[in-house]
Amino acid sequence: MKDLFGSPGKVSGLVLRIGQCLFAAASIVVMATASGFSTITAFCYLIASMGLQFLWSFALACLDIHALRKRRGLQTHVLMSLFVVGDWVTSILSLAAACSSAGVMVLLVRDTNFCRDQPQLSCSMFQISTAFAFVSWFLLAISSCVMFWILASI
Repeated sequence: MKDLFGSPGKVSGLVLRIGQCLFAAASIVVMATASGFSTITAFCYLIASMGLQFLWSFALACLDIHALRKRRGLQTHVLMSLFVVGDWVTSILSLAAACSSAGVMVLLVRDTNFCRDQPQLSCSMFQISTAFAFVSWFLLAISSCVMFWILASI
C-alpha cells in the first residue's frame, strides 16, 4: 500500500481534511452573511455544495483522528472505494458551484456593472466566498487524486 501525502489515517490527510472543512465553512459563513445572496441561484447552490463538502470532509477528518489515535490504517479496499467515490462526487459538485458563482460574479461586476448600480448587494463578500470555495475545492482535488492513486495501488 502506498503511503502518500494526504493518505487517510495519516497526519497529512487530517491536515487536508481540516483545510477543506475550514475553507468550506468560511465560504458558507461569508456568503450567508452577505446581503442579497439568496436572490441568485448560483450562490444558493454554492452554499449547498460547500455544506455537503464540509460534512464529508468533517466526517473523514473524524475518521482520520480515530485512526491516528488507535494507530490503525484506513487503507482497505472497501473504505478506499467509498473515499474515492465520495471525494470525486463532492469535488465535482464543489467545482461546479465555485465556477458557476465565479461566472455570476463576472457577469455582475464586469459585464453588467450590476454591483455598482446596486450598492445593497455585497459583491465583495460574494467574491471572497467564491475564492474560499475554490481553495476548498483545490484541497479536495488533491485528496481525490491521492485516494484514486491509493485505490489503484491496492
